Amino acid sequence: MEIIGGSCRFGLWFVRVWWKGTTVHRVRFATTGIEGEVPDMIRKYCAGQVVSLSQLDSIALHDDTIYSRIYRAVQKVPYGSTRTYGDIADSLGTAPRVVGQAMAKNPTPLVVPCHRILAAHGIGGFSPSVEIKEALLAMEKKGLHKEKKSLLFKES
Repeated sequence: MEIIGGSCRFGLWFVRVWWKGTTVHRVRFATTGIEGEVPDMIRKYCAGQVVSLSQLDSIALHDDTIYSRIYRAVQKVPYGSTRTYGDIADSLGTAPRVVGQAMAKNPTPLVVPCHRILAAHGIGGFSPSVEIKEALLAMEKKGLHKEKKSLLFKES
């Protein structure tokens, strides 16, 4: 089975994904799409459904480097939650700057949800646009709110 690529929409952006089986090799945000399939969980996530992408594997998790340890810690941050670069750094005995550098080099955003990692006093960066990070966080917050509202409605 070869690595395949495709894209789906997230707002005004396209999410380009290269993957094989359950392993994601690369995720990039772009202004244009490419033909091809995208894992169903990523498609649902980008459509605003509350789904965990932790069932997908990332090539970023396979080594035993400080970056791969950072990526594994970041992958554990739940949908709709955030942590700071300092939180992740403290849990691994490294510096917040190293966490920021790892986030900037993350080959598989969404699968390793670097958008959930914030600066101590602000949102921090995101490539290619911090507006994508803001939109992802807003979508997750809205999704959790809808899910909570739905549960309350079912209980009454």
